[in-house]
Amino acid sequence: MNIKKKIAVTLLAGLFTGNVVSATPSLIERESINQVALLQSLAQGYLGGTVKVKELRAVGDTGIGTFEGLNGEMIVLDGIVYQALGDGRVVVADDQGAVPYATVTMFDDDVSLDLTNVTDKAAFEAVLNRAVKEYGENSFYMVKMKGEFSSILFRSEYGSQPPYPTLLEALKGKQTEFTAKNIKGTLVGLYCPNYMGGLNTPGWHFHFISDDRTRGGHILELSLKKGTVQFDKTDKFTMMIIWPRI
Repeated sequence: MNIKKKIAVTLLAGLFTGNVVSATPSLIERESINQVALLQSLAQGYLGGTVKVKELRAVGDTGIGTFEGLNGEMIVLDGIVYQALGDGRVVVADDQGAVPYATVTMFDDDVSLDLTNVTDKAAFEAVLNRAVKEYGENSFYMVKMKGEFSSILFRSEYGSQPPYPTLLEALKGKQTEFTAKNIKGTLVGLYCPNYMGGLNTPGWHFHFISDDRTRGGHILELSLKKGTVQFDKTDKFTMMIIWPRI
């Protein structure tokens, strides 16, 4: 029995016996994709953020997102929130930094798939889509893959200052692209089902961070030598518009 199922059994046992079950927010929401705001709000220029990095880490140890002012790309891995800056460097994000948009979960390895010699991003997505079709297209999947890449093209961006422009305006002239050859690193990605079009973007979205934690960003293209993809299948979705402070 995986940890998600153990948590669910524990909570149900408490309900049936009348006992009060104490659990941290991260345990209660472990079987959930936790999203800060709508992607559409980001597109419209709501770039200020209402959730702090520290608060985000409480509900997810793996995921992707961005930072206040669209200041770089977010990679959440093993409980650490990394910020890929506009110049391609990666730093550990300030716990007090504001988050306008992110999607995270407490990751469990539900399904694993070994891959070799994947020529490009389209072929990579095709392999992942076959797994999604097998295990359920209406579920969410957070994936992570530690791999060796023949090449990888990724981007990040420099932040904007208030009053914030729309997403498209914020990206104009501020995006930077980087190509790395023969590099080892971790891909973190999210799959949203087709019905999520009003809340997120259906399909796949991938970010990357190198093994030495010095380079990273949003993946535009890739060529993979070998890697193992881990899928966390999740059927619950939680959206946080304003953080509930109790």
